[in-house]
Amino acid sequence: MNSDKISLFASSASRIEGESLRQLERVAALPGMLRVAGFPDLHPGKGSPVGAAMLSKGEFYPYLVGSDVGCGMGLFATDLPVAKAKPEKWSKKLRYLEEPWDGDSAAWLAERGAQGDGHNRSVGTIGAGNHFAELLRTKEIHDREAFLALGLDEAAISLLVHSGSRGLGEALLRSHTDRFRDASLAAESEEAETYLERHRNAIAWATANRELIAHRLLDQLGSGYRKVVDLVHNSVTPLATTDGPCYLHRKGAAPSDAGAVVIPGSRGAVSYLVMPNGEQERNLRSVAHGAGRKWNRSECAGRLRERYSADSLRRTGLGSYVICEDKGLLYEEAPQAYKDIEAIIEDMVSFGLIRVVASFTPLLTYKVRER
Repeated sequence: MNSDKISLFASSASRIEGESLRQLERVAALPGMLRVAGFPDLHPGKGSPVGAAMLSKGEFYPYLVGSDVGCGMGLFATDLPVAKAKPEKWSKKLRYLEEPWDGDSAAWLAERGAQGDGHNRSVGTIGAGNHFAELLRTKEIHDREAFLALGLDEAAISLLVHSGSRGLGEALLRSHTDRFRDASLAAESEEAETYLERHRNAIAWATANRELIAHRLLDQLGSGYRKVVDLVHNSVTPLATTDGPCYLHRKGAAPSDAGAVVIPGSRGAVSYLVMPNGEQERNLRSVAHGAGRKWNRSECAGRLRERYSADSLRRTGLGSYVICEDKGLLYEEAPQAYKDIEAIIEDMVSFGLIRVVASFTPLLTYKVRER
């Protein structure tokens, strides 16, 4: 790396691609950009890196956030005892999360401070790509005091939901790029304020979406829920400073200034609950958001089809079940396509960014049923 604006919190074990580093350098060279931080899940995105936080002054860049504004992770405590888990039975039973919810979507959103803006029918749906809902059991507790303080119970199943703002965020980005392409918006300009207001709504919509997914899935299993953590990975946050307005962009990066963070592995790997360590300024108040892709989506089928049947990918090496009836997506999202989550966590611990609270193993991952 040849820029003093860039900090990379990753070792060679995290397999950082050269294109990721080139994208970091291009972002660091943008007008107004003060600092850029890359994390061990860093991988190339569409013109800008995923797994990064970026701080600018006087202007911000909506294209760095991307189309899925508000995408993030919600962790929910459930009433389901681990001792009575029936993942095989549940894998045959659970469905309908691709269909519009039959409840009052507008009221659900309004109660959570969001407006549908023409996307009411999508709320409560997971979406494609790397999004999922996953039932977890506690594997190991490293910090019992912190674990219990979050209201978690190792004897009960937890639910992790990864989804975002669906078409709403995409419409927001398109409305910007249609006028400005990849240009920035000047601080406090009318265009900037309009974008930020719609951005705030997309975040509220995405947060409400994750909760409704949890409600819909757990209702089928006869369980209530309680939200434990919900953090956004794709956003831009205005920061008031003595030197004027600054903006913290996160693209595939979890906030480390809001308490506990969930960092998932691939659907066939362990996930982690962690607490941030230290002042968090050097890493722009952010940490890795997951395992990060190792292979491009277009590579996955060619690499895996001769070695794995679609059916074999519906059971993981950990024995968990995967509901994914889209064969192309099944290969694109295979655990083999992702980096080693253990290396990701070890890197962040070694850089002093986090401490581990607990780890979880998957029981059942819901991605998509055929309609």
